[in-house]
Amino acid sequence: MTEPPRTPVRPPSRGSRALAVAALPIAPLYGASLAYLAFHPRNRTQREHPRDHGLPCTDLEIPFARRKRVHAWLCPGSTEKVVVLGHSMGAGKDHSLGHAKFLHDAGYTVCLFDHRNHGASSDDRALFGLGDRFAGDVTKVVSWLRDKQGYGTARIAVYGFSFSCFSAMWALTHDGFEFDALVCDSGPGHDVPPLLRKYLEAEALPMPPVLSGEPSRSVVTRTLCALGPAMLRAHWPPPTTGKFAKIPLLFMSGEHDAIVPPSSVDALAERYAQAETHVLPGAEHLLGLQSDPEGYASVVLDFLKRALG
Repeated sequence: MTEPPRTPVRPPSRGSRALAVAALPIAPLYGASLAYLAFHPRNRTQREHPRDHGLPCTDLEIPFARRKRVHAWLCPGSTEKVVVLGHSMGAGKDHSLGHAKFLHDAGYTVCLFDHRNHGASSDDRALFGLGDRFAGDVTKVVSWLRDKQGYGTARIAVYGFSFSCFSAMWALTHDGFEFDALVCDSGPGHDVPPLLRKYLEAEALPMPPVLSGEPSRSVVTRTLCALGPAMLRAHWPPPTTGKFAKIPLLFMSGEHDAIVPPSSVDALAERYAQAETHVLPGAEHLLGLQSDPEGYASVVLDFLKRALG
């Protein structure tokens, strides 16, 4: 998700401000609907397939509830080193295929999955507890690979992108679950409410013109930033003890990321003594690989070689 081109800001006309004032009663309702939309996106189209990148692929249907499935693509490589790839908010696993390609070319088995409510995975219309539910997708995929696909002895890294960085990291709070390394691209940040506000500012969430002026816009924003974290019900940031004190962590952020800026990523990473940070020169949100394919891949592969052996 990229930051849209900036255009000169014109002062609102009297008419537009009058509309924004008149729309004020519906602003909280719209803010609530945006919070729901952020975690239950409508666009589920997948544009590409692993075969478009020359990758071998097996489709997996991994149950997370009765008649509910997480859909995944398994691209076999090494039986001892596996990377599980998430995706950004509102996107799907096809957005991570470029990353899967360089990882598979380096010899890793790669598994790409769609979080619930995204891509080809099943819907989950729950309103609250979403932090544990999205983290549960990570635990289900990793456990399925270990228990059902023959990777019981493999060393496994989880690779998150913006939204799925939070899910991957939060999965480590689940009892009895762990993996061997975590790679995070464009997140996670130290605080959640500013992230939602920046998504709105970057026009990654829709804002109708009637609500785009003040005071309606501020009410929409406050509602979104209050209700979004409440829906997650995750006490962020995670602890620094236990599993979080020993797992290798790589946090990458784009130099020009307007949604999860390097300062927010660094503030989180400073909590964990074993965390590594890398700022991607000239890159915007989630565009590190496109900005410098060789440099980006080199950073990730060097980390994984040290973390997984």
